[in-house]
Amino acid sequence: MIQVRSIFLSDIHLGTKACQANRLLEFMKTYTAENIFLLGDIVDLWAMSRGSVHWSAEQNTVVQKLLRRARHGDKIFFVPGNHDEAMREYIGASFGDIVVAHEIIHIAADGRRYLLLHGDEFDQVTRHHKWVALLGDKSYTLLVHLNVYIAWLRRTFRCYGYWSLAGYVKRKIKTAVSFIFNFEDSVIHHARGCKVDGVICGHIHWPMIKEVEGITYINCGDWVDSCSAIVEHCDGRMELISHLVIQDVAT
Repeated sequence: MIQVRSIFLSDIHLGTKACQANRLLEFMKTYTAENIFLLGDIVDLWAMSRGSVHWSAEQNTVVQKLLRRARHGDKIFFVPGNHDEAMREYIGASFGDIVVAHEIIHIAADGRRYLLLHGDEFDQVTRHHKWVALLGDKSYTLLVHLNVYIAWLRRTFRCYGYWSLAGYVKRKIKTAVSFIFNFEDSVIHHARGCKVDGVICGHIHWPMIKEVEGITYINCGDWVDSCSAIVEHCDGRMELISHLVIQDVAT
């Protein structure tokens, strides 16, 4: 296993068919860390409230492995997101040695200070038009499901490499691109007000590491489409890991 200092995960969406728990398990077999930060939408309570619960053996194994790591001394923190917002009632509590928190200031090995959050509070649609957010969630889930059939067709016609319909829509529809940029700007503005060096978040399923006027903006991505995570190396360097790309190249 590759030893890193910290692992940052968000938007796993356990409890849904779209959750790619098998790929997350492969990632967890590859990396071990002192700290694991779960930055929201880990369990999809929205989907469960609609009655569309899908809990596979692989998803159960993800939970068991996280709990086992916590028992064995890994420090694990959970920052609830909008899909598991019911857990915000338990801020400050611990479940199986996993601490629930609202926001966290993480000091990296190089001394840089990072604000850790989910990010839904900077999404005006989620905050003020929840029914639109629910509709968008269903539409996104449909696109992710269509990816499965597109991947099959690409393999059939020997078009190797990963291509995401959901990602394509995000890049090509102007309102989606504008939403992503507005979200990033809002999060960066908040981080600057908190006097930190960077911010690590999730929510928009758009993995990214970039520098914006002295602030490092980092988004973990998700385990529905991009299958990505952030790792902090022992020298404090942050790296974006896309396990989906690794798997596709290997096959």
